[in-house]
Amino acid sequence: MNSSFTELLNRVAPDLLPSRRVPTGPAEGLTSHGTTIVSATFPHGVVMAGDRRATMANMIAQRDIQKVYASDEFSLVGIAGAAGLAVEMVRLFRVELEHYEKIEGAPLSLDGKANRLAALIRGNLGMALQGLAVLPLFAGWDLARDLGRIFSYDATGGRYEEKAFHSVGSGSIFARGSLKKLYRPDLDLQGCATVVVQALFDAADDDSATGGPDLMRGIYPIIMVAGPDGVHQLSDEEMTQITDRVIEGRRRRPDGPAADLV
Repeated sequence: MNSSFTELLNRVAPDLLPSRRVPTGPAEGLTSHGTTIVSATFPHGVVMAGDRRATMANMIAQRDIQKVYASDEFSLVGIAGAAGLAVEMVRLFRVELEHYEKIEGAPLSLDGKANRLAALIRGNLGMALQGLAVLPLFAGWDLARDLGRIFSYDATGGRYEEKAFHSVGSGSIFARGSLKKLYRPDLDLQGCATVVVQALFDAADDDSATGGPDLMRGIYPIIMVAGPDGVHQLSDEEMTQITDRVIEGRRRRPDGPAADLV
């Protein structure tokens, strides 16, 4: 049996693949869009965070959407772009990894997982050309190399490994500028989580499609961590503490913390 679930599905029930359901007319406006995802490495793992807002044109479609998922025991995937297709792609990717492990009796390497996700994105090219692009961010703990790694993609399935940190989505340009200013390779988990929250805060400050912390409704960014002990999500209490510290700092410096010139 083929170790690829996607190829198996393509053979026995191709109509169930998202890439086979290409609309005949303009596809824009059929689904909400999600932004912004940020990820950064630290010596004992890699952190991925996403804001909670989904938009449809100038409307806020959802305030508490989940954009960061565990793809398996040691890797994470964050979604930006057409939200409905992105969530479906994440589910298919998770089944793809489980199917491979059951057939081969061993998990894929981190590079192998990144390649499988690239193939799924490539299969969605028809949708992307009609305005329903899905641009995930993939990160995980490489058991063979004993370090956290981050991969980004383009709409054609091109796979690119990023150094230290990266961001995707409409607010990514602002988030990446914030990460450039605040990131250091020797951060611990608490420091790395704080840096990605600062980056999301800066993205929400300048990009209307990115949501900031919603204090009235108690909606905060989701942060997940992949390390040598597996994947876990920071608790609501941890997120509240980090976010409260960031907001308290922003009250004193609305444009964010200062960084050294050199």
